Amino acid sequence: MTNTQERLQKVIAQSGITSRRKAEQLILDGKVKVNQQVVTTLGTKVKHDDFIEVDGVPLEKEAPVYYLLYKPRGVISSLKDDKGRKVITDLLGEVDERVFPVGRLDYDTSGILIVTNDGAFANLLMHPRYQIDKEYVTKIKGIPEKADLARLRKGVRSEQDILKAVQYRILETDKKKNHTILQLTLREGKNRHVRRMMEALGFPVLKLKREKYGFLTLNGLKPGEYRPLTPKEVKQMRHLAEQNC
Repeated sequence: MTNTQERLQKVIAQSGITSRRKAEQLILDGKVKVNQQVVTTLGTKVKHDDFIEVDGVPLEKEAPVYYLLYKPRGVISSLKDDKGRKVITDLLGEVDERVFPVGRLDYDTSGILIVTNDGAFANLLMHPRYQIDKEYVTKIKGIPEKADLARLRKGVRSEQDILKAVQYRILETDKKKNHTILQLTLREGKNRHVRRMMEALGFPVLKLKREKYGFLTLNGLKPGEYRPLTPKEVKQMRHLAEQNC
């Protein structure tokens, strides 16, 4: 991943010295140099080992950090929210680095969320090409037939998307309460994937939790808690993604 490139304004923002919008203005104003050359084009790509200066000051890159967060329901998978709702950084009180989530879980979904300041690592995990399994447990309204669930593997159309689950398993059926608990494995992560997929089948999601991300689990964590990933786990996640490409 040494040749991975990222947009210059993103790299500047991730260093923590300013926001991405202000970084864009600094570039337009001719105040950013890459390898001694002034850059004024937004979207310019840079490599990890490029020498970047902002207003004549060398950019200090933060050491990469990696955390596994148990996101509770009622928290936004974002760094800020204009409606004043709780966001993931409210849960990361002892993390000083400028981190961001790898993908998202919607407001009412709980479970595993990886948080990092390593853009290359995040891109590796999120890119559809790499297809890392993500396991969810969901409670749905209704009792689906086998034919309904078989459609999950073939794909269900929702808006402009075809939404699939590569595996499914029925964990519990309660005919009296008219609900079913399913275990679903996805390799894609489209917006509100599970909720839209099940709604398209006629079985609205009542509760949703992501329990596994690759080999990572929530073991040892309570909602709202987090822990650093070990160097071995980070290495294994990279390997897992790369071997699936």
